[in-house]
Amino acid sequence: MDAGPCPASPQEGPGFSCPICLDALRDPVTIPCGHNFCLSCIRAHRHHPTPGGAPGAGGQSSARCPLCQEPFPADLQLRKNHTLAELLQLRLPAPPPSPRLAMAPEEAPEPSPAQGACRPEGPGRQQEAAAEEEEEEEVLCDFCTGGERARAAQSCLVCLASFCAPHLQPHLKSPAFQGHRLVPPLRHIEESLCKLHLKPLESFCRTDQSCICHLCRAQEHRSHEVVAVEVEREHVEAQRPKILSNVENQLDELGVTIAQTRRTVDLIKGTAQKEKEKVSKQFAETARVLSVFQKEVFGFIEDGERAMLDEAKEELQQKEERRARLMEYRQNLETVPSTDTISFLQEFQALKIAVEEKIFPSTGFPKELSFIKSSQAVSAMREQLMNICKNQWDQLSGKGEEVPVFYGMPEGTSESPVSEKSSSPACLESRDYFLKFAFIIDLDSDTADKFLQLFGTKGAKRVLNPIAYPESPTRFINCEQVLGENVMNRGNYYWEVEIIDGWVSIGVVTEDFSPRESYDRGRLGRNEKSCCLQWNGQNYVAWFGGFDCVIQQTFFHTIGVYLEYSEKALTFYGVKDSKTTCLQQFKVARFKKGHFDPFQNKINHQFPSLFTHNLKPAFFLESVDAHMQLGPLKKDCVSVLKRR
Repeated sequence: MDAGPCPASPQEGPGFSCPICLDALRDPVTIPCGHNFCLSCIRAHRHHPTPGGAPGAGGQSSARCPLCQEPFPADLQLRKNHTLAELLQLRLPAPPPSPRLAMAPEEAPEPSPAQGACRPEGPGRQQEAAAEEEEEEEVLCDFCTGGERARAAQSCLVCLASFCAPHLQPHLKSPAFQGHRLVPPLRHIEESLCKLHLKPLESFCRTDQSCICHLCRAQEHRSHEVVAVEVEREHVEAQRPKILSNVENQLDELGVTIAQTRRTVDLIKGTAQKEKEKVSKQFAETARVLSVFQKEVFGFIEDGERAMLDEAKEELQQKEERRARLMEYRQNLETVPSTDTISFLQEFQALKIAVEEKIFPSTGFPKELSFIKSSQAVSAMREQLMNICKNQWDQLSGKGEEVPVFYGMPEGTSESPVSEKSSSPACLESRDYFLKFAFIIDLDSDTADKFLQLFGTKGAKRVLNPIAYPESPTRFINCEQVLGENVMNRGNYYWEVEIIDGWVSIGVVTEDFSPRESYDRGRLGRNEKSCCLQWNGQNYVAWFGGFDCVIQQTFFHTIGVYLEYSEKALTFYGVKDSKTTCLQQFKVARFKKGHFDPFQNKINHQFPSLFTHNLKPAFFLESVDAHMQLGPLKKDCVSVLKRR
């Protein structure tokens, strides 16, 4: 007998089936005209618009609704209608109750062909059926011993085993198994047992949100809210559509953000790779420039060496030839017999002529080799490069400060240090101007080296025999130096020093400078914590940080020193008849275009750091006859102080 017509499922009612595939709506989408379709169906229809469609943006044809033929944009972003999806989920029929002890598996009614025909045959239902069959086939009977094990019909949570229909009969008919709990086939039965009591998990604790057995419920969960697992399942099933809808939304959002993040990652990698390539090329170019500069410096040294060696060898050859002639004439004279008067007179005359022969003045060893400045220039270049690298790295790492730093780069509008010095207001003033800033200095006997003899607090002279000064932690032990007691840390200061004899250096030093430094590092101007003007018997030399600058000026017995602490400047003057001549100014300055001065470059980089400390006047008596005296400001200084 044919089966009667299958009752219509909720999905097949009006508004719940897709007009394209005539199946239940899957991932329902609502288009602007208000009709609902499956997401995959309307997407495929949109990509194959009907002929004669209305032109859309860009001249392309728009898609039309399959029901009302109303056009909608071909690039319309299709989104799942979550409200309709939840409604469809709620209209699904409740699943049949699982078979219990009251019904044996063989007594369960088999689905009729008519009932089977009522199931929708869409692709989604076929996939679900295949998945269910595959899942059921994975659970086999544990008691079948034949060649093939039958599919399990039920699992027992007490026996921890699955049984096919024949092997399940004892559990259904024998009173001994009435206390056993049968459930649908489980692949991992042990997961349905309490790990503490090894009893079936038949209750759910809503307080702790965990499955428990009856022993747990009677003990630690006694005061908690506990329900049967079936009740909790129904409660969760009611929440599932909303949770799944949130999951879908988050999955869509994560998909977009993941794509954006991947593009960002690719952009970062690509940009970093390009930047590495640029930096690599720049470093290679820098290395090439340094290599060329090294070859040029070596060539300069070799050319200077070759030229000076040729001149020295020629002079050496002339002197050796003259020496050989003189020795020959002398030997000839000594070998003449005493009885041979004629030969004696002849040899003596030849020797006399050779001795009186006109001798060209000897060039002697050059006072300064032409290439001796090469190492100093390279040292300045290296220090400049190190400072540039440090400053650039500080800026890259966010530690850099906005301070003006001069790297010796040529600038068309800049002036040379000499031009700046001559145009400085302090360099144009007379001695009377500086007397307003007169600074009375007393020599500190606790700093004087043992080879310096002090005359009161104003004079110092170098001696050959050490003086038995008392021990002092501030006394110089390796350099013949002495400091003033006075400290300078603000404003302007002016003092004068009279050079009586010998080599004398006049300068300033930081208060924290160690008097225990070695001779090479402890002398004024040979370190970054002091600077000085030196008279070496022939000319003046400015010193700072181990770099020197020779000053071509006549000798002045009196040297004026003007310190502008706030301006970070120190100027030395030659004083004569109330007039001042600027000898050297230590101050940051730019270079003239096309010129580079290693000494001024050293000042530009490190001289301002002296003014972060307290400064003291300092004096270095280099030669054994060195003698200096503070002053002579005398009455002029006193009168100025009274006016102040």
